[in-house]
Amino acid sequence: MQNLYIEQTLTTPEINFSPAENIFLIRGTSSPEDVRALYYPVIDWIKIFIDDLLGGEYKHFNKKNPLKFRIDMSYFNSSSAKFFYDIFCEFKRVSSSDIPVDVEWYYDEEDIDMKEAGADIAQLSEMKFTYIPKPREK
Repeated sequence: MQNLYIEQTLTTPEINFSPAENIFLIRGTSSPEDVRALYYPVIDWIKIFIDDLLGGEYKHFNKKNPLKFRIDMSYFNSSSAKFFYDIFCEFKRVSSSDIPVDVEWYYDEEDIDMKEAGADIAQLSEMKFTYIPKPREK
């Protein structure tokens, strides 16, 4: 399967999915004018990846080597939040297998709203997130 890489812009996040390297990263700002145009291909890629994963194609993911998904957003709008929910609902399908999914939600240590947004998405998608505060840049 091809990796998925979308370069960051002023209104769209960097999206870097590389299963061979266990890189699943969304980072930056997400407030695109056409949120569907950005996230529909991402969700389609994830669906194919998870089907392949559950079909046994990626044997390097296991209890000793969980799939690691990192979210490091400085801002996202409500339309993007809906797609984050959709993304994690797809990854929830993996929970029925023996492959753990570790979700790391990074947030500015002073931005409690961003942490709470992650907690809301985690609760709605029924996934466990680890919250990692980042020191404020000076």
